Amino acid sequence: MKNQDTTSSPVQKRSRISLFLTLMVSVLIAGYACSSSSVMDDMEPVTPEIEPQPISDVNPPSPDPRVGLGAGVFDAEEAIWNLEMLSQMQPPEDFVGVTNSDLAFKGNYVFQGNYNGVIVWDVSNPRSPELVTDYLCPASQSDVSVYGNLLFVSGEGFGGRLDCGTEGVQERVSEERLRGIRIFDITNVEEPEYVANVQTCRGSHTHSVLKDPNDDENVYIYVSGSAPVRPEEELPGCVSSLPDEDPNSALFRIEVIKVPLDNPEEAAIVNSPRIFEDLKAPPTHGLAPAEKAELEKAREEGAYIAEIFGQERVIPDRFIPALLKQQMEKRGGTEITAADSASLRENLQAIVNEQFGGGEAREERGPNQCHDITLYPEIGLAGGACEGYGLLLDISDPANPKRVDAVADSNFSYWHSATFSNDGSKVLFTDEWGGGGQPKCRETDPYEWGANALFTINENNKMEFQSYYKLPAPQSAQENCVAHNGSLIPVPDREIMVQSWYQGGISVFDWTDISNPIEIAYHDRGPVDANQMQMGGSWSVYWYNGLIINSEIARGLDIFELTPNPYLTRNEIEAANTVKLDYLNAQGQPKFSWPTTFVLAKAYVDQLDRNNTLGSEELIDLRTRIAAAEKVNGKERTKLLNDLAEGLENEAANTNDSKKVEKLAKTLRDLASM
Repeated sequence: MKNQDTTSSPVQKRSRISLFLTLMVSVLIAGYACSSSSVMDDMEPVTPEIEPQPISDVNPPSPDPRVGLGAGVFDAEEAIWNLEMLSQMQPPEDFVGVTNSDLAFKGNYVFQGNYNGVIVWDVSNPRSPELVTDYLCPASQSDVSVYGNLLFVSGEGFGGRLDCGTEGVQERVSEERLRGIRIFDITNVEEPEYVANVQTCRGSHTHSVLKDPNDDENVYIYVSGSAPVRPEEELPGCVSSLPDEDPNSALFRIEVIKVPLDNPEEAAIVNSPRIFEDLKAPPTHGLAPAEKAELEKAREEGAYIAEIFGQERVIPDRFIPALLKQQMEKRGGTEITAADSASLRENLQAIVNEQFGGGEAREERGPNQCHDITLYPEIGLAGGACEGYGLLLDISDPANPKRVDAVADSNFSYWHSATFSNDGSKVLFTDEWGGGGQPKCRETDPYEWGANALFTINENNKMEFQSYYKLPAPQSAQENCVAHNGSLIPVPDREIMVQSWYQGGISVFDWTDISNPIEIAYHDRGPVDANQMQMGGSWSVYWYNGLIINSEIARGLDIFELTPNPYLTRNEIEAANTVKLDYLNAQGQPKFSWPTTFVLAKAYVDQLDRNNTLGSEELIDLRTRIAAAEKVNGKERTKLLNDLAEGLENEAANTNDSKKVEKLAKTLRDLASM
């Protein structure tokens, strides 16, 4: 048995493997020199296109070009770093000026939710996407998911209609109202067929589609509804009382819908698990300095102010006419008067409590809803971003999710979404401080507020906080900006994520070192309006089969590609792009695996270079031999790859990154056997 030196420094270990590789390569070159036809006769030393640099040495453009960009809807100034914009597509006519929401993907199709319905794009040519169909069917917020030939769409607002009509619903109680999940058959993507719906008591703000690895006949939908409970006379069984007052309460639970794939018309709620049981009210932070000043100014100007989720907030002007009309109708009037305004001010807090579940008894409790639930069926876990808590759920029994851990943080305001590391050992939660409609990335805003919180997950499924990450570029008071939706990019052995920040744009950052996440790419536009805050920016952005696809709230659809740089090499990007997905949903995380390719081996070499595991001469030798093997076939390739693998295996323990060296060796052996 070989004795291993456990006291050698990284430099000594690197020197030892350097010497071994140099000798090994010399022997191999001598062996192949006997044949005049050897590929080595024509090989030039291979050096990297761009020298990989440690992530800790990231040197972004300075001053940051995202600060002070000019405003505009379709003509705003832009800043971009380490990304290439391939195309920008404006919404079709019926969807212009209406909020674009989340995305889902199937084959070459992108399904883009919009508060007016669903837009379908064909991105076979990402530089020139084609509009496939724009299906007009209003309902906020029209979050979308796909599975097989089915499309699922969330509806939560009070104006959504069962018949997809555009006239809305005016009555408090109506048989025409849709609040829940719509189901479409997309066998013919150009003509989606509306086949079913499942109504829920609080509607569907978002939803998550779960394909159980052990069940090929059904899919499950976890519904997160955040709106007030609808009247029982509109949907029987809907109860807004607290659970200890009525065990059938629609609060403090989620809905699980079972969808038979061969008969989606029979989709129905099969469980309403109370995953929030026994949670107490989480700690919260107060207002930021800029908000305190704005609140006092609004109070002086006579704004309507009420406490929502423990904080005083200005009620947006768009809600006031309807509220005043309610007061007028209560007194039997026909015109709104000063008396109605006075009555509204007196009763506003009670109205808000009824709508949002306020009051002392409720404020003592933890969350009564989730916003997003990210399902990761390959590891049997889900991450629930649930108002004041981040939850970890066991989803091994799809119809009966169980809470296994819960974390709270006084720096967080509204836990919004979750993303796991590929191996499931880490989880990242986002904080949608301000609900996405306010500027929360101002220079005076605390770094920890409206950011991401990063946790490790131990062997007992307990989460342990590690660090925060927030968009590093301050944004203006005219730009709604806060952490929002994103996804992992499948770069082997790294946690790299692309994420939306509304009008902060999109940010690509590396959180492999969970204690020190670092931005490595971005794109941003100036505000929609230079003089006032208007909604816009990136609602969600996801990596899908080599593309980065962005749903822009006000501007349409953007498609990007990553560009090689010292912190993400061409080989790493191309290795990521060997991962091919049949479909992708916003709240359904797939487990990435990488096919055995030469580019995967090259990516590992780049990472060894970045981590200073091998010396420069040895890296050149290694890259040259791999390139030589790629040029030949048969026994010549097999021998060259196996010899390289053997040398790496023998000396892996003498390096500062033995696991990576062993992965490279295994990849080379797998290539040799193909």
